[in-house]
Amino acid sequence: MSLSRKTMAGLVGQVALLHGRGVEMIIVTSGAVAAGKHRMGIRKKRHHVPFRQMMAAIGQGPLMHAYDRLFRAHGIVVAQALLTKPDFLSRLSYLNARNTLLGLIELGVVPIVNENDVVFVEELQGTTFFGDNDNLSAMVANLVDADLLIILSDVAGLYTADPLRHPDARLIPRVEKIDASIERLAKGPSGSKGTGGMMTKLQAAKLATASGTAVIIAAGHEPGIIVRAVEGEPVGTFFVPVASRRESRQRWMLSQPAKGKLVVDAGAKVALQKNHKSLLPAGVAEVKGDFDRGDEVVLVDPEGTCFAVGMCNYSAAEIEKIKGCRSDKIVEILGYGHGDEVIHRNNLVML
Repeated sequence: MSLSRKTMAGLVGQVALLHGRGVEMIIVTSGAVAAGKHRMGIRKKRHHVPFRQMMAAIGQGPLMHAYDRLFRAHGIVVAQALLTKPDFLSRLSYLNARNTLLGLIELGVVPIVNENDVVFVEELQGTTFFGDNDNLSAMVANLVDADLLIILSDVAGLYTADPLRHPDARLIPRVEKIDASIERLAKGPSGSKGTGGMMTKLQAAKLATASGTAVIIAAGHEPGIIVRAVEGEPVGTFFVPVASRRESRQRWMLSQPAKGKLVVDAGAKVALQKNHKSLLPAGVAEVKGDFDRGDEVVLVDPEGTCFAVGMCNYSAAEIEKIKGCRSDKIVEILGYGHGDEVIHRNNLVML
């Protein structure tokens, strides 16, 4: 199946409109395998993994070219980000992915995220970690602390029954909690996946709402569906987050064992607590413990009071070398750099 340029153009137009209003957007897309098959003129279905990996490798270029061309017409730059399961399981890779996506957003770029099918086998075998990009979108939403995740489907949302088999099925406009009774609605009579792969979409919604992100499942073919959802119009099925994003992230970070301690000066403490700034090398007075980049540390003031925890961009040995220095000296001292911040404000939780 070839890419629907008309559908892509419509979705891109909506994202561009919201982007112009200052809404920060990330797109999680599929279509690389389909684009590769279209490019090669292959219509026959083949399910073995090497073939699909080859098609994904061929299709990534045309897929991104299509997005780039459509967004360029709106004056918007896009960036490709290919993620795999290990990127979310490794703390260092998690930190790199988070910093990259948030950095791109700060630059006004729209990241286009897809699973790296060329190197990751599970998704193509059908035993997917992400679930046909639905769960990938939930993981990305958690990664960047998104306010809202919109999952586009071929149906208008979650119904009381399969609307293709039951004409009297009713759309459920709001779900407070995804429990067993809700999950049963997404399954067919034999427990198979429902229309639109609704089971994987529910799994994604459950993951995202547990992390503090609201979720809307809606029909991608409806005109202006993304804009309407962002503006708060009651479209599709709305899933209520079970915890605030701050509570969820704070709970996650506080559950991780601290590997070290940074003593910061009084001025840095004020900048972090009251001005919501990042921790720069200049504000670090002392390094305690042996930790690596991506590890969590506690921050204490000169009196020894612990007031924050954060995820470090640099190791203990590196911070020991750059502490007290200006950020523009990092590369000169280390010979490389992982950013201007020892701990970015997005990776910092106040106690």
